Amino acid sequence: MTLSRRGVLAAGGAMGALAATAGPATASAAGRGSGAARSRVRTGFDRLAADGYGLLAGQKVGIVTNPTGITSDVGHIVDVMHPDDRVDLTAVFGPEHGFRGTAQAGGSEGRYDDPATGLPVYDTYLKSGQPLADVFTTSGVDTVVFDIQDAGARFYTYIWTLYDCMEAAALAGKRFVVLDRPNPVTGRAALGPVLDPAFGTFVGRREISQAHGMTVAELALLFDGEFLTARPLELDVVRMSGWRRSDFFDETGLPWVPPSPNMPTPETALVYPGTCLFEGTNLSEGRGTTRPFELLGAEGVDHRWAAAANALELPGVAFREAYFAPTFSKFQGRTVGGVQVHVQDREVFDPVRTGIALLVTAKRSWSGFAWRADNWIDKLTGNTRVRTMIDAGADTDEVVGAWSADLAAFRAKRKKYLLYR
Repeated sequence: MTLSRRGVLAAGGAMGALAATAGPATASAAGRGSGAARSRVRTGFDRLAADGYGLLAGQKVGIVTNPTGITSDVGHIVDVMHPDDRVDLTAVFGPEHGFRGTAQAGGSEGRYDDPATGLPVYDTYLKSGQPLADVFTTSGVDTVVFDIQDAGARFYTYIWTLYDCMEAAALAGKRFVVLDRPNPVTGRAALGPVLDPAFGTFVGRREISQAHGMTVAELALLFDGEFLTARPLELDVVRMSGWRRSDFFDETGLPWVPPSPNMPTPETALVYPGTCLFEGTNLSEGRGTTRPFELLGAEGVDHRWAAAANALELPGVAFREAYFAPTFSKFQGRTVGGVQVHVQDREVFDPVRTGIALLVTAKRSWSGFAWRADNWIDKLTGNTRVRTMIDAGADTDEVVGAWSADLAAFRAKRKKYLLYR
């Protein structure tokens, strides 16, 4: 049921020890979108539990999770594991937004005892290195388990919680286990600029592409094999069965739980790798609306932006002139103009290219366009190139073409850590 880094690499990135139980390696296109015509995806947790938690036997276990850590029948895995005598769950570690998900962006729940289980909950948010290792040591666990639903974008912070926890587990001498879940926007391709390590932050620690096209277990193997090499880590991953790289989330048969307050639906995740770039501008990225990252706008923007974006005829997407009043965040309580992003064919839609095109056309069609004063856009894109090229008048193709060599190198590196076809 598990794969070590060595085991995956020895198998050339193939199915390894799980080939017999992972389900068909390929499937015809005829079954796409028909949940009844194919097996449900079983998450890493589902498979771990079905095996009686054998992988965790004899260990004091702590788990890094949040509201997305659920079973296929929507029970929370902590609530399921806690009363089960087959596993000794002794601690929970909460990321950004918290274990139970009560905090907004940039917040966490702090240290407390969970009312439902009595388990101690430790805060990992904005902790890394030795301070986070000290949290693991204080908790008294032998094994740290990670189970959080990712959104598929480099700047979505849960993958860097994964990275930081792996590094801290190595420092503290703790075993680390990753329970896999689907990439909701497929694992077909890596897209966008690759982070320059000079711009490393919690929205991008290391050199991966803006849309990585990997699952959290695959990322864990990549982190361990490429970046966390200074200190050995005992790493195991429990992969899914039934998941194909071409699967969108609604094809998995799994329930969706918003992984953060502004990621309400899988459709949000689909556009997020591109439109989150508007966090780096003076335009609203739709926070405080029912369509975050699908609605974009600012005071003074009018119909010209939607017209300019539609004139590009980008594949799989159209833009509607839209007006909205955010209930919080930028322009709270004020009516702004802008666009709503409508994905019409997700098979050909490129979220990163679309995000760049929207930045280019916003700057050209609205005289009030500005980057955030702290150049946050550079942290999101992982370099200065996107900002400086757009400022210099580059068009969408020129900006996208500028990262092609870096992206090709990352795609080649990524291949050997892929667990699914």
